[in-house]
Amino acid sequence: MIFDIKKVQITVTVPFSHVSVVREAVWALGVGVIGNYSHCSIASKVVGTFKPNNEATPFIGKNNELERVEEVQVEIGCSIEDVKRVVEEIKKVHPYEQPAINIVPLLDEKDFQ
Repeated sequence: MIFDIKKVQITVTVPFSHVSVVREAVWALGVGVIGNYSHCSIASKVVGTFKPNNEATPFIGKNNELERVEEVQVEIGCSIEDVKRVVEEIKKVHPYEQPAINIVPLLDEKDFQ
């Protein structure tokens, strides 16, 4: 079976203070559309962990100290053609030096028999 990937789910972990900022920025690009619905996204509370090294400039926490932070994981769907623009926009408005961004290909139910 061969799949023709046309859409992806972009997931990014964001501090509570910037959830709306990130959502509004990517929605302004016209992504997050499902059928006749715009501004579609999912947000889940998560606990992130990280330990910035000496070279890092952390938005939260201190260098060389393990952090556990309540954050929000935002998921927004977009076409494969929009991925680069969306990731670039997220990086522009995201407060973290290195935001955790995952891009997952989505299959369409039409691909299955």
